[in-house]
Amino acid sequence: MSAIYDFTAEHMDSTSQAFSDCEGKVLLIVNTASKCGFTPQFEGLEALYQQYKEQGLVVIGFPCNQFGSQDPGSNDEIGAFCQKNYGVSFPMMAKVDVNGKDAHPIFEWLKKQKGGLLTDGIKWNFTKFLIDSKGQVIDRYAPTTKPESIKTDIEQALSAVSP
Repeated sequence: MSAIYDFTAEHMDSTSQAFSDCEGKVLLIVNTASKCGFTPQFEGLEALYQQYKEQGLVVIGFPCNQFGSQDPGSNDEIGAFCQKNYGVSFPMMAKVDVNGKDAHPIFEWLKKQKGGLLTDGIKWNFTKFLIDSKGQVIDRYAPTTKPESIKTDIEQALSAVSP
């Protein structure tokens, strides 16, 4: 697999998403959780999506329950929580594992493209990956990195998109 476009994933409603449908867009992929200290980042992620979606940004959330069991609900419960509490309108995928033998192939690929500081594995919820309009990983951001602090990187990626 050489680009994000080679993958598919399942939405919360069980429909399939071919990432080839996102070709030419800038993506921000985030593993999320509903009961985490970083959960308020949903607000910042939604703000980025609203600000830049017309220019080609797509924020995509992947709920994950691997860190402190902080997303134990069903896909329906997680989706309702995100919508009700943070007004999330960006695509939310079905719950996945991001590490281990059952890790979703997208996260296996993302980790190979941009390893972490001490380990390539995902260390916690709200690790973020910025992908350019050609499907390649630009950067990886720690869970502590607030969404608004990556605006400059998003703007640079969007400015490189061919009209």
